[in-house]
Amino acid sequence: MAADRLQFHEMGLDDRLLKAIADLGWAEPTLIQEKAIPLALEGKDLLARARTGSGKTAAYAVPVIQRILTSKQTVREQAVRALVLVPTKELGQQVQAMIRQLTAYCARDVRVADISGKTELSAQRPILMEKPDIVVGTPSRVQVHIAAQNLVLHSSLEMLVIDEADLLFSFGFEADLKSLICHLPKIYQAFLMSATFNDDVQALKELVLHNPVTLKLQGSYLPESSQLQQYSVKCEEEDKFLLIYTLLKLGLVRGKTLIFVGSLDRCYRLKLFLEQFSIPACVLNSELPVHSRCHIISQFNHGFYDYIIATDEQGLEQPASTSQSAEAKGKRKKKSSAKSRTGKDKEYGVSRGVDFQNVANVINFDFPTSVESYVHRVGRTARADNRGTALTFVSHSELPLLEDVENALAGDNADCVLKPYGFKMEEIEGFRYRCRDAMRSVTKQAVKEARLKEIKQELLNSEKLKTYFEDNPRDLQLLRHDKDLHPAIIKPHLKNVPDYLIPPTLKNMVNPLTRRKKKRLRHNPKGAVKTAFKKNIRGKNPLKSFRYTGKKSQT
Repeated sequence: MAADRLQFHEMGLDDRLLKAIADLGWAEPTLIQEKAIPLALEGKDLLARARTGSGKTAAYAVPVIQRILTSKQTVREQAVRALVLVPTKELGQQVQAMIRQLTAYCARDVRVADISGKTELSAQRPILMEKPDIVVGTPSRVQVHIAAQNLVLHSSLEMLVIDEADLLFSFGFEADLKSLICHLPKIYQAFLMSATFNDDVQALKELVLHNPVTLKLQGSYLPESSQLQQYSVKCEEEDKFLLIYTLLKLGLVRGKTLIFVGSLDRCYRLKLFLEQFSIPACVLNSELPVHSRCHIISQFNHGFYDYIIATDEQGLEQPASTSQSAEAKGKRKKKSSAKSRTGKDKEYGVSRGVDFQNVANVINFDFPTSVESYVHRVGRTARADNRGTALTFVSHSELPLLEDVENALAGDNADCVLKPYGFKMEEIEGFRYRCRDAMRSVTKQAVKEARLKEIKQELLNSEKLKTYFEDNPRDLQLLRHDKDLHPAIIKPHLKNVPDYLIPPTLKNMVNPLTRRKKKRLRHNPKGAVKTAFKKNIRGKNPLKSFRYTGKKSQT
């Protein structure tokens, strides 16, 4: 079957582009790349739906770069020829990084600029005055630059890409997008890339595409069960904390893990709870500077951290979590609505299109608010050909949402349904008192202080030290984001797990490396020779083995 597939070298691509693709280790194109690249090179408009992690970014980046290289052979004038619109700043940085990797051997001919960051307009103006070939940004940021006349598109633009198209309207960019389209030329090639097809994508299709070719490549939203295992476990609020403690502390969940919760307060509540047991975790927070957020993602991808706690940002505009009581809901709704008008960054998204690398597990601590949200969260694992696991905690009030997700996933593929996670909660009852002890320390005041403390730290890291880190890039690697915040009282005895608390069925699975080390210490090889001094100290009880060898008393 591999012999029948179209390869990169058969697509008529520039040698410099092929060399960059080889350096990235891409032996053959993914299905979306194999179908989309030739159509795009023919000049056709594309509407492509492929599941998250299937290589959609390269599917539009390669033909965009190729068309620019081709046009540069005849037209030498420098101009903005391609515009890539993304819903979040994090995705903007990721797209820019991907295009830079693909243009490694033709960087002089194809220049890319990411203007999605919160840098001042005056700082970005000189970059745009140089007319980079490809501009990446969020619709609102691009519109601001057009209004300031830093960016002129109506005469030069040849290609428009809308990445994660199903999210643009839900992130509140509808007005910006409609306004922006008025400044584009009448004829241009357009690509719409999406993980799901919804009403928003249909509206965008009518707005920007002309006689498009529709590519609906995967029948299911998520990979097969052989690649992605999906589980659900029914547990109420207290049991969620008990279960997450057991899974992480006993090492039952291995590898890099993303934990999704429903609100920022829940992020810090969970982080402080895990801190009680000396389990370090990062929080990705929309209130943090964009440089800090991207740095956290970069370090996570390089293996600095094992756990990231994140929010699904659409949930921030809604009540914090359906697993809370009605009274708590009402209070938090007022607070979150007030906060969302101030510090939160609407162009932030962790579950949306960001390429977390080698994520082994996704844990939905709070159930996602929609099917699309579930698909985007779980899509952070089992990307490309890697395997992954998704575990979702479901409270009694969230059962209707679980039913919606299962119906949507089973529509095309019955194999995609969430299986029940066979975990016996009664076996870990011994840990419950420890969890309650830890929860008592994590008060509302402690959560509030933790949020303020981290924002202050990250602002200092992001602004004051930015120029220092430009000169000293190695020191940036030492800047960690999973340090303890410690506004809650830490109880030292919670750090270790006594053997008598570990259920007999889990004893063989818990920390096999440390248990092996202990066995190795106990085992004395026969050939080893020890001095009498060491033998006496290590092997004997001095109160039992002590002998007085002095002179006998004379009678």
